[in-house]
Amino acid sequence: MDPSWLERAKRLQAIAQTGLTYARDPYDRERYEAVRDIAVALIADRTGGEPRALADLFAGESGYATPKVDVRAAVFRDERILLVKERSDGLWTVPGGWADVGDSPSTAVERETLEESGYSVRAVKLAAVYDRNRHDHAPHLFHIWKLFFVCEITGGSPRPSVETEAVEFFALDRLPELSTGRVTSRQIAQMLEHHRHREWPTAFD
Repeated sequence: MDPSWLERAKRLQAIAQTGLTYARDPYDRERYEAVRDIAVALIADRTGGEPRALADLFAGESGYATPKVDVRAAVFRDERILLVKERSDGLWTVPGGWADVGDSPSTAVERETLEESGYSVRAVKLAAVYDRNRHDHAPHLFHIWKLFFVCEITGGSPRPSVETEAVEFFALDRLPELSTGRVTSRQIAQMLEHHRHREWPTAFD
C-alpha cells in the first residue's frame, strides 16, 4: 500500500492532469500547473528524486487521469507456475506488463507472455482485478490496476527476451525471489486456486 503522502501527491497530480485537459481560462491553467508543481515537490522531497525529471514525467501524462492497466499471466504446468526473470532487477515474476492501446486485455496478456517467455498461451479466465495499492507491492508513482489471467499453453518453447533473462516453472513451495513490484507470493497462491477452480468468480480489489 502506498504511504499516505504518496497517495495525496498522486491525487494532486490526477487533479492537475484532468484540470489541464479541460481548463480553457489561462488563469485556471496556471493554478492546475501550480497543483502539479506541489505534487512534484512532495515526491521529490520524500524520495530525493530530481524535480525536473518528475515534472517531465507528469507533464507527459495528458487527458482525463485514470488508472494504468497491468496484465499478468498465471500459467501452470503440473501445478508449477511459469515465471520469468527480469533483466531490470534480476528478480522473478509471472509474465506481463502494460496493456497497449488497441489490444483487448486477453490479447495483451497473451502477447506479453509470448514476448517474455517464448510460450504461446490462450487466456481462459480473468481470475482477478486488483488495485495495486491494496496489496503488498512497493509504492508506485501512478495508480495501477492489475489484471491476472489464468492461461493455457498452446505452443512455443522457453526463450528469454530483451526484458527477461530466464524462463522456468516453479513449485509454489520453492519460489525464487520475486519482483514484488510486479507479483507477490500470495497472488501466485491465489492464481493456483483459480487454476484449480475455474468455476470460481473473478476476485476483485
